Amino acid sequence: MSIKLIVGLGNPGKKYEGTRHNAGFWLVERLAAQHRLTLRKEPKFHALLGKLDTGAGAAWLLLPQTWMNESGSAVGAIAQFHKIATGEILVVHDELDLPPGGAKIKQGGGHAGHNGLRDIIEKLGAPDFWRLRIGIGHPRDIAASEQEVADFVLHAPRKEEHALIDAAISRGVDAFELILADKMAAAMHRLHTKPKPQAPENPPASA
Repeated sequence: MSIKLIVGLGNPGKKYEGTRHNAGFWLVERLAAQHRLTLRKEPKFHALLGKLDTGAGAAWLLLPQTWMNESGSAVGAIAQFHKIATGEILVVHDELDLPPGGAKIKQGGGHAGHNGLRDIIEKLGAPDFWRLRIGIGHPRDIAASEQEVADFVLHAPRKEEHALIDAAISRGVDAFELILADKMAAAMHRLHTKPKPQAPENPPASA
C-alpha cells in the first residue's frame, strides 16, 4: 500500500518549536516548504493539514496541534475521515535510540516509551504504520550527563547536534519522492546513506 498520510510529531507553540521532541515537525514543515504548500488549521482534525501532490504521488501532510501524548486524536480522525489504512500512514518522529544525524525507516513495532507513538497505536488500534525515525541521541550517551529523558527531549539540541539532525532531515526530505512512488527500499537506501565529505577544490601543494 502506498503512503497516503504523512504525520510529523511535536508539541505546538513557540515554547517547544526548537526542542528535540519536535524533530518530526521540522521534517514535515520543510517538506511542505519545499513544495510551497501551506498547512492550514483544521479544527475537526485538531491539526495543521495540507495535501501534497507530486508527480510521484499524493499524500496528506499532518501536524497534530494537541500535546504530544494526544497525537493519536488527530491521526485517528483524519484516517477515519479519509478511510486511510494503518499501513498507508507514515509517522515522522524523534528517536532517542539513534544518534544525532541518524535516520531510519521501518514499519510497525512498539512505541519504545515515545508518548506520541503510544497514543497513535492506541487510537488506530494497530502498530503497523510506517515510521521515519530522526535520531536525536540519548542523554546517557552524553559524557557526564545525568539529564532525565523527559527534560532532554524538551530542550533544544546543542549546535553540533542540530547540524547533524538537520542533515538527517535533509536526507529525509530528499527521500520522499521515492516514498510517495512506493519505492521504500530505495528510499531507505537514500535515507541511510550519509554523503561523503568532499575533497577541497584546491588542495594544498605538497612540500
